[in-house]
Amino acid sequence: MKNRHLVSAIVSCLALVGATLALAAEGDPAAGKGKNSMCVGCHGIGGYKTVYPEVYHVPKLGGQHAAYMVKALQEYKAGNRSHPTMRAIAAGLSDQDMADLAAYYASDAMKSAAK
Repeated sequence: MKNRHLVSAIVSCLALVGATLALAAEGDPAAGKGKNSMCVGCHGIGGYKTVYPEVYHVPKLGGQHAAYMVKALQEYKAGNRSHPTMRAIAAGLSDQDMADLAAYYASDAMKSAAK
């Protein structure tokens, strides 16, 4: 009987944690639009290529999946992705900032602009 209560308590805690994470990961596109000034300078220019640290094509963000963008920003912040400028930018972003930016760039308006 004790095991049943323990399992029930663990399941309840996991459900609560999952619900909390789901809410925290939800971004606000309008808030993201107000936070994108560091993004648009590179990612908002069609065909833009950067020369530091090496020459490469800078991807457009409009229309990307929100979960992918959040994960990429988290990886830059953690140091698991190597671009120094993106690491510096991501270091200053909260989880909510990342979710808001991702929601903005994944929004229907940005998907249309990306075409």
